[in-house]
Amino acid sequence: MAAHYAPWSGRSDHAPARVAVEFNHLYRVYVGGGEVEAVVSGRLKHHATSRSELPAVGDWVVVRHRPEEGRATIVHVLPRRSRFSRKVAGGVTDEQVVAANVDVVFLVMALDGDFSLRRLERYLLLSRDSGAASVVLLTKPDLCPDPAAPVAEVAGVAGELPVHVLNPRSGDGVDVIRAYVASGRTCALLGSSGVGKSTIVNRLVGADVQRTRAVRDADSKGRHTTTHRELVPVPGGGLLLDTPGMRELQLWDVGDAVEQTFEDVERHAATCRFSDCRHRDEPRCGVKSAVAEGLLPAARLDSYLAFQGELAHLARQQDQRAQIDEKRRGRTGAKALRQSLRLKGR
Repeated sequence: MAAHYAPWSGRSDHAPARVAVEFNHLYRVYVGGGEVEAVVSGRLKHHATSRSELPAVGDWVVVRHRPEEGRATIVHVLPRRSRFSRKVAGGVTDEQVVAANVDVVFLVMALDGDFSLRRLERYLLLSRDSGAASVVLLTKPDLCPDPAAPVAEVAGVAGELPVHVLNPRSGDGVDVIRAYVASGRTCALLGSSGVGKSTIVNRLVGADVQRTRAVRDADSKGRHTTTHRELVPVPGGGLLLDTPGMRELQLWDVGDAVEQTFEDVERHAATCRFSDCRHRDEPRCGVKSAVAEGLLPAARLDSYLAFQGELAHLARQQDQRAQIDEKRRGRTGAKALRQSLRLKGR
């Protein structure tokens, strides 16, 4: 961070800060050993071509800080070393940064009615592309008649990633993850509503700093207690980033994460007759043969194909947006040129 801030270091009214809270385009930042409210400068908003270029929780930023006013203005977002991103909810083609500059992403899933291997695959795709280490946390083992079976399924999907079982309400197993939140490290908790993210924060902090609510018994669906993203200091010097449960988790650019998350599918794909096999109707497909022989669950192939289709659709949307943005920049440049010529002709 210090190297990226160097160009700003000579300005007495500017300071490095870290975004601690984001709520409806209002921010709270850690700066100079304290916290202040902050807003984004008009210039930064104007020049941002994507939502991802605006501050997110965890970002290191440059602020114009006047302590006597008790507020700050965010004028620049410093480069991120990691980012957990998703496509914004709805039909807009844009990137939303959920968490930035995170060392460890905790993917939290409950062993009750919330349990879904397909959703976990989606989280794994995004977390593996984030640049942060990933750890799977399985909560509420007391609500599962046979926890060993789903834990084994998760281990099969997670591959080499650590998988821990804990009960946030009783505190069992929470100490296992305390070592991850060491001094100087930032960890993010991601998962559905009601899986115990805020309870984990309270356990690690040692106080009820985050509100919690019970889930509905009928369907194990959580109620949104956490309404905004927030960095919470943990005794020992670490930081926990608590996030609201996400109703939608649409993929963004996941790079090579598909190959990592579906290593089992890719391994069998190496035996396909055609190097460009799509594992659908092609003859002598190694992946389809593995499914037929019981070496690969059919659900894994179905999920793999669904993600490939989703990513192909996203790529087309991104291309269309890039073309629209290019035309918009061209019109803006032409308008500026006409205005310049008019001024010179006066």
